[in-house]
Amino acid sequence: ELFEWLLLYHPVARQANLLDDEARANLRMARGYFDPKLYSEWEQKSFDGSEYFTFGNSGLKVPTWYGLEFKAAFNTATGIQVDPEHKLPAVGQAVIGIQATLGRGMMIDERRAALQQARIFEQSNEAQRRLIINDLLMDAVKAYWEWTATYHQREAIRQALELARVRQQGIVEGYRQGDKHSIDTLDAFILVQTRQADLNDANVHYVNAGLQLSNFLWWENNTPVELTDSLRPAPLDETIGSAVMPSVEELAQQAVERHPILAFYLLKINSLEVDRRLAAEQLKPQLDVEYNLLGNGLNLLYDANGGGSTFNDLFLQNYKWGLQFNMPIFLRKERAKLELTRLKIQDAGLELQQKRLEIANKVRAYFNDWQNTQQQIVLYQNMEVNYRILLDAEVTRFQVGESSIFLINAREQKLVEVQLKLLKLLAEFQKQRMYTEWAAGRLE
Repeated sequence: ELFEWLLLYHPVARQANLLDDEARANLRMARGYFDPKLYSEWEQKSFDGSEYFTFGNSGLKVPTWYGLEFKAAFNTATGIQVDPEHKLPAVGQAVIGIQATLGRGMMIDERRAALQQARIFEQSNEAQRRLIINDLLMDAVKAYWEWTATYHQREAIRQALELARVRQQGIVEGYRQGDKHSIDTLDAFILVQTRQADLNDANVHYVNAGLQLSNFLWWENNTPVELTDSLRPAPLDETIGSAVMPSVEELAQQAVERHPILAFYLLKINSLEVDRRLAAEQLKPQLDVEYNLLGNGLNLLYDANGGGSTFNDLFLQNYKWGLQFNMPIFLRKERAKLELTRLKIQDAGLELQQKRLEIANKVRAYFNDWQNTQQQIVLYQNMEVNYRILLDAEVTRFQVGESSIFLINAREQKLVEVQLKLLKLLAEFQKQRMYTEWAAGRLE
């Protein structure tokens, strides 16, 4: 129930969910580099009552994934001062063209790299969201079991105080009847005072633990919820039997395969690999080719000689083409950038290996603590039974006059100490279990 509240209402969980929205926005922005684009340009000059020229250029450009860009346009040029190279048919000219990148940028360019990295960023944000939720749930679990332990410890001390008061009343009554010594009444009263002081401390610890847990309790509309005495944790002795987990090596293997921090590092390497491919592409020469079919108005099969133009003749007349080539001679900047990217990939790979080892060992360490705590619980449960037997025996001896209230108080003090330690271990058992799940990245 606590986890459900956290995932629905806690501000950190809601912030983590914003990472998915951010990733989708970045992906949409990267896809925008491939959006078709409408354009239109108009230019006109008139002087001294004469129209020198009017140029119009409108069309549509469609970039594609493989470095090709298609173009459809319609151009007009009228006026008395139009340069011969800009002269067009009186009805205007339709243009259908294609631009191809045959060298640098043919396999990958900035637009394709940006889209690939946006997709990686989407996965990286998901890994980061899982990591934030994993840590948030771990902090909440720790606060919850601290609150649970302090509550049950307070109740145990309260019961011990009630027993001490009942015993004090009995000893006082025995003193009045002449069966007990006055020193026994003082000893019993000191124990009541000691128990009361312990209960005061336990109350403070319980309230403070509740405040810590309240940090994780939120409701709708960003409303914080304060923990009150109306809420009670489950009994600690009823929770230990439900703890079932895979083997430590299985947990370690799962952590290495799916821990969000490792996924984050792996995606970082994938992003750097895109940078490496783009840097390697810069070593190629730039070679861009453009070819445009020209028409008379909208007629692309126009034949200036009056004959019937066929589709085969279309590419042999009425066209415009161009070629652009350049290449740095030494390529020092390009080679240096490629080398730097390779070094970054190597560095990230080494860091990933170290993180894998650290996480696997962290899982094993928490699992060992969890197993040890389980053994300690069994040991302290047996100690509690034995101390209770000793206390009952001491009370029996006291009733027949062979012991003293001092010895009974000493026996009872040891029993209370063992009970408090056992309660702490029961809560620690649950925390260690969750620590192991957290180390394996399984809480989210």
